[in-house]
Amino acid sequence: MPLPVDLIKDELKEFETRFREAVKSQTPLLDRIMGYIVKRKGKQLRPMFVLMCARLAGGINESSYRAASLVELLHTATLVHDDVVDDAQERRGFFSVYALWKNKASVLIGDYLLAKGLLLSLDNNDHKILHILSDAVRKMSEGELLQIEKARTLNLKEDIYFDIIRNKTASLLASACAAGAWSAGNDEAMAEKMRLFGEKTGIAFQIKDDLFDYASENVGKPTGNDIKEKKLTLPLIYTLNNIDRSTRRQIIYIVKNNNNDRKKVNWVINEVEKAGGIKYATEKMNQYKSEALAILKEFPESPSRQGLEDLVLYVTDRRY
Repeated sequence: MPLPVDLIKDELKEFETRFREAVKSQTPLLDRIMGYIVKRKGKQLRPMFVLMCARLAGGINESSYRAASLVELLHTATLVHDDVVDDAQERRGFFSVYALWKNKASVLIGDYLLAKGLLLSLDNNDHKILHILSDAVRKMSEGELLQIEKARTLNLKEDIYFDIIRNKTASLLASACAAGAWSAGNDEAMAEKMRLFGEKTGIAFQIKDDLFDYASENVGKPTGNDIKEKKLTLPLIYTLNNIDRSTRRQIIYIVKNNNNDRKKVNWVINEVEKAGGIKYATEKMNQYKSEALAILKEFPESPSRQGLEDLVLYVTDRRY
């Protein structure tokens, strides 16, 4: 399904103008790299959630635009740093900042984006919004480090997996929704309700990403990229915890030692499907989707509520 942007089309244009202004620099190299990043921006899902939640909670205002910009600055900073950590040469089908400008510049660019986000909030006394988003950055770092620690043994229980994605992936979307709600009315209860909504949506979002590795609809065949990178996704975790010991040992050996062998990776993907890992992960994704939609049902029907419902459906029905 297409992204439901019509409801906030004008507000998104205003956000994009403000975001471009927010990343400008007086340093030529920095400005050039910033221009490269802005031109290759993603879908801007997180700013959309900020603005939609603000609209639901009372209305989009100046603080809402700054919250959306802060979210995008933080998200972009983490992507730039992630590409260094992962030695990633591509980002969204283009050369990554890391590929073009290497380690030092990439780390400094990420730091610059973080600093710009801090200043954007502090200069405008958006202290509560800065607190909400800073907590997300802390959780993202903790989640990433926990994943690194557990990936070494490939011995991951489902509850630890959910701890990881709740922090690593869902925390930023949760904080985006909370910040949007807070910007509209400074209401703690509303901000917490929308934070929980964002967390459940973010978990569904990550499980959808996990499923792409086994049946990537946009290319029409499994990719196995997470297996190559030794990432423990929900379909694989379910499989490892629900198969016989011999097959389990075999899968772990392949993931650790033969993860670049296309034929063996395909065998693992097939075993995951046979064990019901894909079916189980899909059911879990739909469970979190339903819980997120149930929170929205607590609000009266409105175009804002419908817009957020459509965003949740987009997250779980998207093809890439």
